Amino acid sequence: MLIFIIAGLLVHCVFLASIFDIYFTSPLVHGMTPQRTPLPPPAKRLVLFIADGLRADTLYELDDNGTPQAPYLRNIIEYKGSWGVSHTHVPTESRPGHVALIAGFYEDVSAVAKGWKENPVEFDSVFNESKYTWSWGSPDILPMFAKGASGDHVYTYCYTAEKEDFGAQDATKLDTWVFDHVKNFFRAARSNQTLFSKVNEEKVVLFLHLLGIDTNGHAHRPNSREYKDNIRKVDEGINDIVSMLEDFYGNDGKTAFILTSDHGMTDWGSHGAGHPSETLTPLIAWGAGVNYPQKVTFQFFEDEFLKGITFLFAQADIAPLMASLIGVPFPLNSVGILPLDYLNNSAHFKAESMFTNAVQILEQFKVSKLTFKLLSDTEQINILRKARSYIHQEKYHEASTVLLLYGFGAIGVLIAFFLLIQTCPWTYYIYCLLPVPVWYAVVKEFRVIQDLASLLLVFPLGQSIGFLVAGALGIEILVFSFFYRSTLTVGLIAFAGWPLITRLWAQAKVTTLSWTLLCLLLAMFPLMPVVGREPNISLMLSIALSTYVVNSTHSSLQHKQGLPVINQIISWTTLASSLFVPLLSPTFFFQRLLSILLSLMSPYLLLSTGYEALFPLVLSGLMFSWIYMEKEALQHYGDSLKPKLAVLNFSYTTDITQFRQLHLDDIRRSFFFVFFIVTAFFGTGNIASVNSFDPASIYCFLTVFNPFIMGSLLVWKIVIPFVLVSCAFEAVQVTTQLSSKSLFLIVLVISDLMALHFFFLVKDYGSWLDIGTSISHYVLVMVFTIFIMLLSGLAQLLTTKRIELWGRTKRHSM
Repeated sequence: MLIFIIAGLLVHCVFLASIFDIYFTSPLVHGMTPQRTPLPPPAKRLVLFIADGLRADTLYELDDNGTPQAPYLRNIIEYKGSWGVSHTHVPTESRPGHVALIAGFYEDVSAVAKGWKENPVEFDSVFNESKYTWSWGSPDILPMFAKGASGDHVYTYCYTAEKEDFGAQDATKLDTWVFDHVKNFFRAARSNQTLFSKVNEEKVVLFLHLLGIDTNGHAHRPNSREYKDNIRKVDEGINDIVSMLEDFYGNDGKTAFILTSDHGMTDWGSHGAGHPSETLTPLIAWGAGVNYPQKVTFQFFEDEFLKGITFLFAQADIAPLMASLIGVPFPLNSVGILPLDYLNNSAHFKAESMFTNAVQILEQFKVSKLTFKLLSDTEQINILRKARSYIHQEKYHEASTVLLLYGFGAIGVLIAFFLLIQTCPWTYYIYCLLPVPVWYAVVKEFRVIQDLASLLLVFPLGQSIGFLVAGALGIEILVFSFFYRSTLTVGLIAFAGWPLITRLWAQAKVTTLSWTLLCLLLAMFPLMPVVGREPNISLMLSIALSTYVVNSTHSSLQHKQGLPVINQIISWTTLASSLFVPLLSPTFFFQRLLSILLSLMSPYLLLSTGYEALFPLVLSGLMFSWIYMEKEALQHYGDSLKPKLAVLNFSYTTDITQFRQLHLDDIRRSFFFVFFIVTAFFGTGNIASVNSFDPASIYCFLTVFNPFIMGSLLVWKIVIPFVLVSCAFEAVQVTTQLSSKSLFLIVLVISDLMALHFFFLVKDYGSWLDIGTSISHYVLVMVFTIFIMLLSGLAQLLTTKRIELWGRTKRHSM
């Protein structure tokens, strides 16, 4: 039995790893020849301003008084430069946005599993092709371009990570820091001859990363006064930098300027998905080599001011634009197309630049074609001849009682031979050879399959068909719930009617009524909006201390007083003690379950921003009712006496001889468990989308940007409902006197049927969001078995173990 379990887990791990091997391998190619425009460039230097998290509509719109949000930039787009709207790709995050802007390609899915600051693959960039690049800004962005550069010519100046504080009194200080350090840098250059010579070279890039707007957007939302005030601060800072540089270079007219953003932001202060507020970012270019405002004859905008817009283009197009302006080679992996309408130059220069752009893209195509070179017709024929010869040699038959084993062994050898002559990667051997032992085990146990089929034929045909239809419908509801959360509502309404169908209501009316009401109450949560969009602290109800901490923290942040230290200490102490406190309570059913609920509710409340604070309360109520209902169902079918749940104890070891055999109702119990786990997962949101996460949910613990800690807190918030369901399922197993291994096998079958659906739904085309979502769904179901095992272990620890701080306590017998 143990061997089959290990083999099953191994098969699941291989299938899980295969998806990452296929879809998470970088498609970038190397070995191309750098391509640059042969004509002299119009600019000697380029200044790139990236205002992190800046929405296009917010920058371009006028306020209620008809005043522009950014007066200096407004003057630029009216009289001096070209401007438009850049369309980003999902995920709308800082890293892929900056890679698209500076390297000219959209980061593939292989970057998902890599670090934030490190390069998952080697790629070229405008910074790498420049003579010198100086950059100022966030430590989360600048290092990845410096470490990816060939040579020591990309310099970075970063503030400390602690300054990226969502609860800071004034997040505009991040941008002020950048502007001040740029000014100090050029003041120092006047008295430093070596530095002065470098900044006066050609092909120089100055990069200013401005994070204040993004930080204020997360903390106060894009429609807030703080967000718009930050835009004005950036506008003033850009004006000062432009004036300073023109004075430093003696107004030589050889400086090009570009302002853009890596991504936008939703109205509720998040980004990551594909909403227009996240994907549409501004682009303003002016200075050397940049065209002046051009009126268009046809446009979709009613505002007369928007007639000056050039066009909507792709974010990756900015990289070849920058390369063309200062005359550096186009980034080797760039897929951007040079926006000619932005160039103020001769037709000859534009033609040469576009030709260089085309050759650079063609170079990638040539290299990728070499990578996927096919065998010639002659080589294919020779391979087939050798294969036939090998097959004839291996397929000799002798009297043998192990013909089946030899047959599958021959198939395995044949598959391995074909892979060998094609020089396939070692992973191909695993994918192709793994089905051989699996099907061997199936065929070997063919008599067991026949016995199972005979057993099913004993039941009436109508009942068998009804059972299969109900099972298939249940699986489809679980699959659809990954795409449409409201599907869970349909399932919970069906659960509410289960006692009526089975006539359990006549046996236990009070328990049935509580079950029905709690199912209907829980069914409301999947119909509510995804949490995190509109925080509503007034809905939070739980322990008084946690409620006080949540409200006082948000009040302090609202008044820009930062995160109170005492609140932070209480929050972390509550979180750390949530798994320890339940172990101090008695192990009787309801005493221990109530202790677990109260202990886990405190950290969940501290991590909540709205209605989701009520979710674990309703879910726990339904779990208590489920335990009672399973006891009544067991009594209804005459499988056991009617024990009093109040005297049942988790810590007592159940005699293995008391375990009963499986029957059809246990499939229903296992399905209930899987359904409740999925409901706990998608009941208040959908983590398959980064857009569901609201940074405000972790403000009680920290406000300084830290992806690892923030992600860990978010994961713990998601796990808490799982723990509640698992503890309830542990109680159901004890109540129904059924081995946990038996129920686990049923859960495994259900999860594999779901995984089979998602396996065929995996996409390798479309946007990164579509591909990532399809992969995440498959991965979630594939790791479901392992996850259930871990949850089961944690549930057993929380329910059966007890820490006795004051000596041994008396135990009551059943």
